[in-house]
Amino acid sequence: QVQLVESGGGLVQAGGSLRLTCVASGRTFGSDAMAWFRQAPGKEREFVAGISGAAFRILYTPSVKDRFTISRDNAKNAVYLQMNSLKPEDTAVYYCAADPLGRVQVGPSSYDYWGQGTQVTVSS
Repeated sequence: QVQLVESGGGLVQAGGSLRLTCVASGRTFGSDAMAWFRQAPGKEREFVAGISGAAFRILYTPSVKDRFTISRDNAKNAVYLQMNSLKPEDTAVYYCAADPLGRVQVGPSSYDYWGQGTQVTVSS
């Protein structure tokens, strides 16, 4: 059974940092593109960052570039999102996703596997 499990969310003050972790199981994800999405109440799920299997291609949405860093450890089947200089507008449920075709794309429909999400709340 394929599973993606996120952790590391929580409540933090503006300007603070959090590190999200997603661990995959049930198959090898080394060739998959992995991505982080987020969804705030009343809003659509949006792409945050993505990374190809060998990390040759990394993509960020403009609003998090220079503040967030995505990375992966294929030996651990894990992907990370280091979030610095957090802002209240970063508040959302953050989801991990995997695309077995290895494409780093911004559309949620490109991803076959999803985690259950972890809440990130940034207070002002």
